[in-house]
Amino acid sequence: MRITLSGPPGSGTTSLARYLAGKHGLDLISAGEVFRQLAKEHGMELAEFGKFAESDPSVDRMIDARQKEIGEAADDIIIEGRLSGRMIENADLRIWLSASLSCRAKRIAGRDEMDEEGARAYTENRQRSEATRYRNYYGIEIDDLSPYDIVLSSETFGVDALGTIVDAAIACLARQQAADL
Repeated sequence: MRITLSGPPGSGTTSLARYLAGKHGLDLISAGEVFRQLAKEHGMELAEFGKFAESDPSVDRMIDARQKEIGEAADDIIIEGRLSGRMIENADLRIWLSASLSCRAKRIAGRDEMDEEGARAYTENRQRSEATRYRNYYGIEIDDLSPYDIVLSSETFGVDALGTIVDAAIACLARQQAADL
């Protein structure tokens, strides 16, 4: 089973990806973790590295190409990243998580040890930067959710409830794939 999990910053994609990977024995690759690691390696804060990536398309292209290569070659994997649902052409299930900006800013503030106002500004700037890069590099409008099989609100549902919903979808797909054999 090849699952992609996407959503805006702070929507809970990493938490759900970890849940699903653990429950279903899937490998996990996270574009966000790769991006954070590269920022660290370049001695930059995440927002600063995002601005750097705007001027150097090779950063995003490298992360996206690597994620695509790994994701399309693996059989039992969850690929978590903003563009994974668009990049992994042979995905069995594409999921998008959503939540309001205020909800996501609270989560980011708690996770990254900043105040909510700072987290909101940081998140808005990050989203703007990513949307610009995705449009310029790939012609992708990130707000177009048409590639996704499931769109869920992580503001309405916690990780366990989201996991239960996705578990049901995985079970349905597994039965369908078995019947197709």
